[in-house]
Amino acid sequence: MAAAELALLLTALGMVGLRAAGLLVAGALRPDHPLIAWAAAVSQATLAAFVVLVVIAPGGVAALVPWPARVAGLVAGLIAWRVLRGRLLPALLAGLAALALVRAVLG
Repeated sequence: MAAAELALLLTALGMVGLRAAGLLVAGALRPDHPLIAWAAAVSQATLAAFVVLVVIAPGGVAALVPWPARVAGLVAGLIAWRVLRGRLLPALLAGLAALALVRAVLG
């Protein structure tokens, strides 16, 4: 796995970890509580902003990933998110897999 894919994967895992920690701290709240929904929305929006930034204006190691591979990862992730009814981690993994596949094909 290249450094760019690793950075994105670690960011996604960090977001999921923070989300899980928040749910543990807020154990007294119901999963459908508005505060929990807000925290989930903020974490997903933060990750979405990072992904868009990496696709449109990559910096550092992410700039080494070809543009078609970044777009393929984004499209695959969005399709997986839609098909899997909002399940974020499988969608992120699908996007990373598509990115890695297109990058390998492009050389």
